[in-house]
Amino acid sequence: MELLIILLLVVIVLIANIRIVFQSNAYVVERLGAYHSTWGVGLHLKIPFIERIAKVVVLKEQVADFRPQPVITKDNVTMQIDTVVYFQITDPKLYTYGIDHPMNAIENLTATTLRNIVGDLELDQTLTSRDTVNTKMRAILDEATDPWGIKVNRVELKNILPPREIQDAMERQMKAERERREAILRAEGEKRSAILVAEGQKESEILAAEARKEVQIKEAEGKAEAILKVQQAIADGIRMINDSNPSDASIALKALEAYAQAADGKATKIIVPSNIQGIAGLATSIKEVLTDLK
Repeated sequence: MELLIILLLVVIVLIANIRIVFQSNAYVVERLGAYHSTWGVGLHLKIPFIERIAKVVVLKEQVADFRPQPVITKDNVTMQIDTVVYFQITDPKLYTYGIDHPMNAIENLTATTLRNIVGDLELDQTLTSRDTVNTKMRAILDEATDPWGIKVNRVELKNILPPREIQDAMERQMKAERERREAILRAEGEKRSAILVAEGQKESEILAAEARKEVQIKEAEGKAEAILKVQQAIADGIRMINDSNPSDASIALKALEAYAQAADGKATKIIVPSNIQGIAGLATSIKEVLTDLK
């Protein structure tokens, strides 16, 4: 019976000292007060009363959001800046025995590093150089925490809060800058509008001048064509007259008709050439003879 009890106690103790290490964790084990080993993922058995688990270390990337720190810039402006540090434990043994309270050490190191970097920058540079500050801080913190088994992956400046009066001045400056840009854009718009209007008027005047030019050309071409046709008709008439070999009498009669048409009841006196007068008299005599015959 006593043996059974002893066996039962041994089983209970063994079961109580079985440890399962889960993914992304590591156990730092000490034997008789000294570091013995680091357990990885799997099933492990701890020797009772001889070994103990000194620390359970999380190997996943962790985030430390530190409270705002007062920082003085190169131009003596005090700002409140809070930082966020992304880190990962790479060596559980160094993390356990390298430094006491490693998170406090990282926070203090972050604050002093931030003051040193921002102290060399002016206010405007601090506000516009976040990436530069982040890169410098990450490099310094990563080098400083390497002996502690910590890898600093990223450092971000979360908030930069200048004094209230500086914020008011910056807001006024931003407002003035926005108003200046608005005035410039308005002026550029008016300038472009005036240019477009002027170009439109210019094109309109050019088109009107071209239209007038075309009208004048058409009119001139019409007049020239009319003159050519009149001249052609006259030339054709003269040619036809020449081709018909008219007698002097017919020419004189035509001339007399032309004089009569020229008078047309409006002229009171017409001077008739002598040759035409003779022909006219002959025509009158012929007319009288024909009348007597009738």
